[in-house]
Amino acid sequence: MYRFYVTPDLAHGPVLTLSDREAHHAIHVLRIRAGERVVVLDGRGQELLCEVGRANGHVVELRVVQKHVVAPLPYKLTLIQAITKGKTMDLIVQKATELGAHRIVPVLSERTVSHLDGESGAAKGEKWRATAIEAIKQCGSPWLPEIELPLSPQAFLAKGEAFDLSLVATLQTTARHPRVYVRTFMNERQQAPKSVAVWVGPEGDFTPAETNAVIAAGALPITLGKLILRSETAAIYCMAMLNYELQAPAEL
Repeated sequence: MYRFYVTPDLAHGPVLTLSDREAHHAIHVLRIRAGERVVVLDGRGQELLCEVGRANGHVVELRVVQKHVVAPLPYKLTLIQAITKGKTMDLIVQKATELGAHRIVPVLSERTVSHLDGESGAAKGEKWRATAIEAIKQCGSPWLPEIELPLSPQAFLAKGEAFDLSLVATLQTTARHPRVYVRTFMNERQQAPKSVAVWVGPEGDFTPAETNAVIAAGALPITLGKLILRSETAAIYCMAMLNYELQAPAEL
């Protein structure tokens, strides 16, 4: 069944309207017809089963047949990701979304190849948001991650945000396997962390000064194994690993 996205402010009432990009895709690519049933996601937990009504070259009207609200994951994953070059950042946003990221924070580290000014950063943010929308439509998640504008690691740390568990992937010899920290937290608190942040650096890792600043702010250094991973692979590894650990049955 085809899935579409509408913003939360438009996802109410007995009739929904697809326009612009979503309508064009529905009519000219998917060639939907009146009477077909589709699913509409609003990115805030609503999953709407709809029946296609009028569909012309610009607008598609959908009659809401059934509403379903999906609870969010019991934990919020924040990926703090050094911006990568080329299209690999799009891949990271796509896969992080599929793996249930609550929030993606792009950071411009000293070793980041792609340096953005304010205007291009906003444009990149819109592009990444579009990538995330396509990802939730593909995987069926009704929750769209927050994607922030790019900023420096120092600027993010200056906000003083607190997480139940904060991790940073690093090549430092003091790093430990992430499972150690997750299981230690669970054993000490008798519950899983509700908010988890993981920092992933660019090719060549964060600079020692950046890594030390992140650790000084409370992040725990983790290793991703003996092989040196590309930044996009490291991001996927971290998101998959955290989902695995946080969704594992308690008896494990």
